[in-house]
Amino acid sequence: MLRIRASGVWPVTAPPIVDGAVLVDGDRIVAVGPHAAVPVPDGAEVFELPDAVLVPGLVNCHTHLELTHLAGRNGERDFARWLGRVREMKDATTAEEFAAAAERGVRDGWARGVTCVAETGSTGAVIAALARLGGRGIVYQEVFGPDPSARDASLRDLEAAIVRLAPFVSARVRFGLSPHSPYTVSAPLFRAVAELARLERFPLAVHLAESPAESELVRYGSGPFAERLRARGIPVEARGVSPVRYLADLDVLPSADCHLPTLCIHCVQVDEDDIRLLRERGASVAACPRSNRAHGHGESPVAALRAAGVPLGLGTDSVVSVPDLDLWAEADAAGLDWPEALRLLTIEGARALAWDDRIGSLEVGKDADLAVFPSVPSVSSVLTVVQGKIVHRASPPAR
Repeated sequence: MLRIRASGVWPVTAPPIVDGAVLVDGDRIVAVGPHAAVPVPDGAEVFELPDAVLVPGLVNCHTHLELTHLAGRNGERDFARWLGRVREMKDATTAEEFAAAAERGVRDGWARGVTCVAETGSTGAVIAALARLGGRGIVYQEVFGPDPSARDASLRDLEAAIVRLAPFVSARVRFGLSPHSPYTVSAPLFRAVAELARLERFPLAVHLAESPAESELVRYGSGPFAERLRARGIPVEARGVSPVRYLADLDVLPSADCHLPTLCIHCVQVDEDDIRLLRERGASVAACPRSNRAHGHGESPVAALRAAGVPLGLGTDSVVSVPDLDLWAEADAAGLDWPEALRLLTIEGARALAWDDRIGSLEVGKDADLAVFPSVPSVSSVLTVVQGKIVHRASPPAR
């Protein structure tokens, strides 16, 4: 058993508690309340942290932890060329390097109080690291293939990855599919992956409405992405609609009653009609404000999405785009004060991943995912717990 006492306990779904405590038995929370009301069972590991704040573990709704080793190594300014450079560096990376990068990324998150990640990647390194280290997350296997004639080959690669990565899946480590984006996936491949996801009950994630270049490609069949595709002999069609409407028409955005919502990553280039469509289709959004600024894509419409009732979380994207995995910095970039930031980084982020029944708040019966900070917001966690297991401890606590 584990008992943590802190000067402030923020359950998120209930009022904050001054001089509070949380009691964990196994992997579940069994008591939350004022210090005097929470028992101290014999044999429990006890932490007395009088100058700290105890909150639910943070939820990072979009990461590329397999790219941790590439931090600071891509100086391209043009977004299309930047993406090409990332692909080149990935091609030059060994499996051992990906494994080390994934482990470092998971541990970096724990040091910042992150107990759950939504990872998109192509190597499988992160799902293996989460399973091995005792982490929590949902890992979306990326799918690429802009050439319609290559649909079947892309599907065969995806099906092989599903079989290869299945042993790592558990109640704590979930698996999903990520047809990467409208500029890297053909319409036939989008439809096929969405159909496979529904058949196998895999959640979907897609980079969507991120850049003006993407919107230009989809709506008009022009711009830098269109030029690069035509240079490869790949046909380009002007769809005459926004990227959000395009994926809705392809049934990549499911009906609102679907229990496996599509996670739409970025959604910067959206208008009122797009936001309404996201809500109607039951989609959720992972906003990455600092990454969007770094690439000159614009400001994440966090306030508008929340006001419309679209489930929303924040993500750090990759350290190739931003300097670190600091979710509080993302909240600051979104213009949120810390109580609102805390909600967005915990229960709302969990809701965006359809995981709020188990994580995102300090409630009896929920999984024991916790973070203790010296103050909030704070860059570093004093103590991080995933499903009742201490995964990060900054220094020996006072007893």
